[in-house]
Amino acid sequence: MRRLPRVSATPVPGLRHLVLLVSAIVLSDTIFYSAVTPLLPTYAEQHDLGKTGAGVLEAAYAAGTLVAAIPAGMLAARVGMRWTVLAGLLLLGVASMAFGFADSIVLLDLARFLQGVGSACSWAGAFGWLVSRTPASRRGELIGAAMGAAIAGALLGPALGAVAEGVGTEPVFSLAALLAAALAFLSLRMPRPGHSGAADPRSLARSLRDGRVATGMALVSLPGALFAAIGVLGPLRLDELGAGAVAIGATFVLASTLEALTSPYVGRLSDRLGRLVPIRWGLAFAAPVLVAIPLPETQLAVSALIVLAAPAIGASWAPAMAMLTDGVEARGVSVALGFSLMNAAWGIGHVLGGAGGGSLGDAVGDVAAFAVLAAISVAVALALRRVRSLQGRAAAEALAS
Repeated sequence: MRRLPRVSATPVPGLRHLVLLVSAIVLSDTIFYSAVTPLLPTYAEQHDLGKTGAGVLEAAYAAGTLVAAIPAGMLAARVGMRWTVLAGLLLLGVASMAFGFADSIVLLDLARFLQGVGSACSWAGAFGWLVSRTPASRRGELIGAAMGAAIAGALLGPALGAVAEGVGTEPVFSLAALLAAALAFLSLRMPRPGHSGAADPRSLARSLRDGRVATGMALVSLPGALFAAIGVLGPLRLDELGAGAVAIGATFVLASTLEALTSPYVGRLSDRLGRLVPIRWGLAFAAPVLVAIPLPETQLAVSALIVLAAPAIGASWAPAMAMLTDGVEARGVSVALGFSLMNAAWGIGHVLGGAGGGSLGDAVGDVAAFAVLAAISVAVALALRRVRSLQGRAAAEALAS
C-alpha cells in the first residue's frame, strides 16, 4: 500500500490526521465522480445517447462544480471550512443515492450536477483546511499526497461502476450516504482550521491579478479537459472494440493506479525544482500517447495507451494547485477561496473536455479529436518552456545588476 509522505519535518499538531481526512474526503468524491465511466456505454444504449449525449452526462458533475465553485469558497471563508465540508458531504451522499435510483436521462444529469455542487463545497473546505495548517515549504508535497488519494478514488470509481453494472446501481450508489456520514463524523473530531484570509469579491479580483493564480487556474483546467475527453472517447472506443464494463473499468483502474503512485513525488519535485518543470515534462510525454490512442484495433493496445497517458497528464495537478495557492496566499486572500478558483478551473476544463470531446468525436472522428488534444498539450508545454526561459533570464539580469 502506498504510504503518505512524512510530515514530521515541520511538526504541526494533528497534521497527519488532517492529511488522512482530506485524502478520504477527496477519495469519496472522485469515487462517485468516476464510477460512471464503465457505465457510459450502457446509459448511451438505454437512453439512445450519442457521443454528445454521453459527454453531457459525464460533464454534468463538472458543471455543478463550476457553478458552485466561487459560492463554496465564500461559504468556507465566512461560515467555516469544517461546516462547508459537512454540507458538501451531505449533498454528495444524497445526490449519489439519487443517481443510483434515477430512471431517466434528465434525472441522471441532474443528480450528477448536484454531486458536483457537493464536491465543490467539500473540496474548497477540505483543501482550504489542509493548506491553512500546512507549512509553505511542504505545500506541493502534501497537496500531492491528497491528490494521490483523489486519483485513487478515480481508480476505485470505475471498479465500483463495473460492480454496479453487475449487481445494480441502487445498492452500490446507496453506499455514498453511509460513507458521507462516516466522514462527516470524523470531520467533527479534527483540529480547527487555521487562519483564513479575506473572502469578498474585491479580494477575489485582487487574487486574479497575481500571475501565479491565473497560470495555476489554466494548468488545472488543462488536465481536467484532457481527462474528461479521454473519459468519454476512451470507453466508447473500447466498447467499439468489444470491451465490456469490467474491461473498461480495469483500464481506468490501472491508469489511475499509476497516476496515484506518482502524484506525491510530482508534488515534491515541484517544491524543489519549481512548479512548471513537472507540468512541462508530463505534457511533452502525453502528446504522442494521445495521438496514438485511437489508432490500434485491439482492446489491449488502446487500454495500454490510456494507462500510459494518465500519469503524464496528471503531473499537472499538484504543481498547478500549489502555484495557485501560493499566489492567493501572497495576496492575503482566503486559501478556501483559492481552492474555489481551482474548482472553477477544473469545472471549466472538464465541461469543455467532456461535452466538447464527445461533440468533436461525433463531428470529425476519434483520430482527429485526439490529435487536437495532443496539439494543445504540445502548445502548452512549449509555452511553459518559454515562460521558464524568461524567468531564468530575468533572474540572471537581477543578479548582474
